[in-house]
Amino acid sequence: MLRKVEKMVQGYRTRDGAGVSLVRVLGNTTADDFDPFLMLDAFDSTNPDDYTPGFPMHPHRGIETVTFLSKGSIVHEDHLGTKASISDGEAQWLTAGSGAYHSEMPQPAERMLGVQLWLNIPAKDKMTAEPFYHGVINEEIEEIPIESGKLRLIAGNYLEHSGIQGKYLPLDYYDIHLDAGGELTLDVEGEDKSAMVFTLEGYAVISDENVPEKTAAKLGNGDEVKIEAGENPIEILFMCSRKLEEPVAWYGPIVMNTQEELQKAFDDLGNGEFIIHEAKYENR
Repeated sequence: MLRKVEKMVQGYRTRDGAGVSLVRVLGNTTADDFDPFLMLDAFDSTNPDDYTPGFPMHPHRGIETVTFLSKGSIVHEDHLGTKASISDGEAQWLTAGSGAYHSEMPQPAERMLGVQLWLNIPAKDKMTAEPFYHGVINEEIEEIPIESGKLRLIAGNYLEHSGIQGKYLPLDYYDIHLDAGGELTLDVEGEDKSAMVFTLEGYAVISDENVPEKTAAKLGNGDEVKIEAGENPIEILFMCSRKLEEPVAWYGPIVMNTQEELQKAFDDLGNGEFIIHEAKYENR
């Protein structure tokens, strides 16, 4: 049975960080419908002034951020002084966990095209998860030929193929390229799975539903999802994890489960007690 599109969100233009122009697709109002996916920001610009102000050093707690760039370059720095960068086709995965500081500074390019996803962390792990950074570079991203295109395995599993694995929640993350008129059917079995697609470039037909460009489409229950390209090539991001069905208390860069936990996080920020666990960072 096809997983049909239950909800579509195109988002709105806004600014964040030090003045970065972006489209906020998912946020506070969509957290329940897209659980465990919290925020999704999309970037698409040929004007460096839109994005080079960047996101200077800032805190996170209770989430993981996965930033994917189809085109462009971002330099990451963290509170330990680690510096790493990703570019065309690469991603970076930050487990903020119990508390981390980092910055993300996009670099001038012909085009900046990509997304940042916030993935929730289960309540039992939020304050024990140690901060961790992993740069998912092209050398470790398997590119799998499919009929009429290719599937790039950013994270998780696809058939017998494996990429970087989520420690607190599973995450299958595919960068799918289809030629004009191409199609792909993905097996997505399991009632506890939460699956969505984002039309990064071009419109698509998702399980018989027309989905415009730059749209997040939440998929309902079923066993598989069918992705079809129209008259032009498309680039689609597929993301699948496990529903948490836990309360969300969210303000700014902090996502906890209760207002008391949220207040404690901001108290920790004010008292200089935000960093609890020694962070581990990896870039390879």
